[in-house]
Amino acid sequence: MDYAAVVVLEILYMIAFIALISAGLAIVFGMMRVINLAHGEFVMLGGYTTLACDRAGINIWFAMLVIAPLVVALVGLLVERLVIRFLYGRMIDTMLATWGLSLLLIGVVTLIFGSSAVSVPAPIPGYQLGTYQMGGYNLFIIAISVALYVAVWLVLRYTRIGLVARGAMQSPEVASSLGYNPRMVYMVTFTVGAALSGLAGGVLAPLTGLLPSSGGAYIAKAFISVISGGVGAVITGTLASSTLYGAISQIVSFASTPVIGELAMLALAIILLRLMPQGISGRFFRDSQ
Repeated sequence: MDYAAVVVLEILYMIAFIALISAGLAIVFGMMRVINLAHGEFVMLGGYTTLACDRAGINIWFAMLVIAPLVVALVGLLVERLVIRFLYGRMIDTMLATWGLSLLLIGVVTLIFGSSAVSVPAPIPGYQLGTYQMGGYNLFIIAISVALYVAVWLVLRYTRIGLVARGAMQSPEVASSLGYNPRMVYMVTFTVGAALSGLAGGVLAPLTGLLPSSGGAYIAKAFISVISGGVGAVITGTLASSTLYGAISQIVSFASTPVIGELAMLALAIILLRLMPQGISGRFFRDSQ
């Protein structure tokens, strides 16, 4: 019974992990059709912001939940104003520009913090589950992931801001005729996506450790999750694909090794995209966010 509880909690943690790192990309790619290859570095910046605040003696909760999202949101705003806004509708150019940006961010972080792995202390101690020692902070990751997706869904579904954002993405001409500037909507949306990436990096920093090159691991999982989820329903599609990948990865990892679990997740992504080219949302969630 104890082992079964451990497996369930680890599956929930992996689902929450994938959902968290995918949220910002889901907003940017799912709503704006912008492929941001620097998304992993945005997550990484959130982690290093938390590290810098912890070293400066700032409360770690405030650093993770407030400062990290704000710092990365500011970076995202600058990137959108200086680069992305000139490349809307030019997917290849956007990919090249954000790939170059990712290399720049890796270089800057390496210059400031060095290339050695560093970590942030977990603010929640572990607990005993039968004969197993569990990480108490994992429960917080699960809780913050649930709260984040509920909040984003409510905003997109039931607020004027969400309505305007969805309308501008579906028909910029109609939004413009109603007095809204689509370019400003794009700017805000990209900034919010960056803030969500910073939040993910901040709250995950005590668990994953930090390296300037760690963004590559984040973006791989986030992209297969968002693309498999589809662009028809930003929230439900991404959440559904995160659930599938997290469950399969952890189940296979417990049965064999973590490496085999990663391969199983990749194999599942290939199968899903082959069977459902439009993603999970294109098949099941066409009318929801």
